Amino acid sequence: MTVHEGLGNRIVLWVIAVLGLLVIYAPPLYLLAISFNPALQPGLPSLSALSLDWYMALPREKALIGALQQSFLIAFVTAVLATFLSLLAALGYVELRLGRTTWILAVLLPMFVPGVVQGLALSAVFTRIGVKASMMTVISGHLLWAMPFAFIVILTSFAAVRQNVLLAAADLGAGRWRQFVDITLPLIRPGLVSAFIFSFLLSLNEFTRAFYLAGRQNTLPVVLFSKMNSGASPVIYAMSGAIFIISVLMVAALAMYNLVREKRMN
Repeated sequence: MTVHEGLGNRIVLWVIAVLGLLVIYAPPLYLLAISFNPALQPGLPSLSALSLDWYMALPREKALIGALQQSFLIAFVTAVLATFLSLLAALGYVELRLGRTTWILAVLLPMFVPGVVQGLALSAVFTRIGVKASMMTVISGHLLWAMPFAFIVILTSFAAVRQNVLLAAADLGAGRWRQFVDITLPLIRPGLVSAFIFSFLLSLNEFTRAFYLAGRQNTLPVVLFSKMNSGASPVIYAMSGAIFIISVLMVAALAMYNLVREKRMN
């Protein structure tokens, strides 16, 4: 391969990557832009017309604020449970000698079940056993959705745990618990933090499962969907923009945490 061919291939790959990123990020960025438009009709504002009017109106939207608080609580509980259970699942996978493929497929299976099917199935089961729709039913649905992703993140972080280091610790008299606390846990901590944030954001933005499992107090995505269909004020764009900004900041904080940690280790 000549130098020109290599340069041409890199340019093509960069163009494809940029176009792919534009397709992915154009809709949320457009939504963020129109949230600064003070007009009642959604549209891109001019630089001179940028306004925070709809963001300032958010505190007066009691239904949205209540749904946001509910969503944050559900997302936090979901993230804690998903991280903890995924850690146990990852430890089980590491310890297994036979049946690893079956184990990982069993954990990842909910990832491939459509949200409509999973939400409807859980709703039917809960109705059958007499469990009323509530925050806990929503958490159960979100947990099934978030746990496979958290499991993958945590399992990947186990690549930093070297078996020879654990064996050396065992030779020095460290039991399994001390090995886990003093060696394994510090090495996989970035994976745990990543899994928590990933699960939190997945739960916070999940609509389909919550639509079937929510009780009287709906989650934010469900309320936004109902307000969108009823022709509500553009304040919903401000709320959506705020959630987008929060999500970006959380991911950026995670990236900075990993960067600082890598620099300290080097």
